[in-house]
Amino acid sequence: MMQAAPDATDGHPKGSPGYRRILAGLAMAGVATFAQLYSTQAVLPLMSKELGITAADAALSVSVATAGLAAAVLPWSFVSDRIGRVRAMAIAIGAATILGLLVPFAPALPLVLGLRTLEGVALGGIPAVAIAYLNEEIGKAHAALAAGSYVAGTTLGGLAGRLLAGPLGEIWGWRAGTLAVSLLAAVSAGLFLLLVPKPRRFAPAPAQGMRGAAKALLGHLGNPRLLAIYLQAFVLMGGFVAVYNYLGFRLHAEPFALPASVVSLIFLAYLSGTVSSRWGAALSLRFGRRNVLLAGIGCMAAGMALTLWDFLPTVLAGLLLFTAGFFAAHSIGAGWSGTLPAGGKAQAASLYNLFYYLGSSILGWLGGLVFQSAGWTALAWGVIALACTTAAVTAVVHPVKPVPAVVVHAS
Repeated sequence: MMQAAPDATDGHPKGSPGYRRILAGLAMAGVATFAQLYSTQAVLPLMSKELGITAADAALSVSVATAGLAAAVLPWSFVSDRIGRVRAMAIAIGAATILGLLVPFAPALPLVLGLRTLEGVALGGIPAVAIAYLNEEIGKAHAALAAGSYVAGTTLGGLAGRLLAGPLGEIWGWRAGTLAVSLLAAVSAGLFLLLVPKPRRFAPAPAQGMRGAAKALLGHLGNPRLLAIYLQAFVLMGGFVAVYNYLGFRLHAEPFALPASVVSLIFLAYLSGTVSSRWGAALSLRFGRRNVLLAGIGCMAAGMALTLWDFLPTVLAGLLLFTAGFFAAHSIGAGWSGTLPAGGKAQAASLYNLFYYLGSSILGWLGGLVFQSAGWTALAWGVIALACTTAAVTAVVHPVKPVPAVVVHAS
């Protein structure tokens, strides 16, 4: 079990130089991670056309990366317990950047998928470890707000990668687009290493062995409150990735018939998530995590319903609402998973990320089969049904608790 060193100082308070460096450094890690992880998503129609493959096959370039990340988050959490959070993240981000630079030069789809899988494995050392690092190094009073700020940074990374890959891909091909994203990630990784401060409250955990590790993980999985959050991560992320994987194909087709460069602009909707992840974390201090999480899920379902119309402004408005709701819910879930358990916080956060990216891989791919066989309407209603289901589970498992009145500033 992870514990702070006996002589550790208090966590960095909000507004301190250390607090700002942590958030800036992790923002750069978020850019490097999520720009690379979803670098092919903006060029899926181009990949499909050039390689002569189906939409679902092209989407495997996203799914295998997220599957690799899901498989690696737990091992990375144990590694970070031994060698330190910052060192583990530095190794992970360096390896992922090198692999990402190789992907555009892979001559065939099987090699692309192999490299993308390994890239995802390397990237697994960032998300869960970052949340554990935040919970150790930031003062408890502002840990939730810091987690929301980190998630906001990840949205900017995902947005930057997609906006870079899409237009460049249409001009010079999908390989040029993904190469540009990898170069951006390399710069961001370097900035992360320069900015992030050394940990002050980390103490290496004793080796637990397989039995100890299994006991810690089973303890988390046996906690109904954590399990409900893990279900939420699996379902919401799966629906979110399915929407962004296949909405581009819908907008390419009639009645919209938009070019790839214009379709790539749909990822600007991520900016609504940049705002909502910060607001959601701040509002949770006033209204409680449960209530903000349920409100975020409600926004997702309402936004998804708006995309059913064949009217572009309505579709785009729905996408903005859907994205804002998702990232508000995600910022709450990610931060909550690291604070609920008394011990094994890195493993609890890693399990959140395991379910999160399993949802991305499994439901993100299955959504393609639904889209290809039954169209956008069936996919949209499926996402709405999944969101309503996880909202019901969350409402039951996390009962209403009175929240003290707190004046919160999101700045």
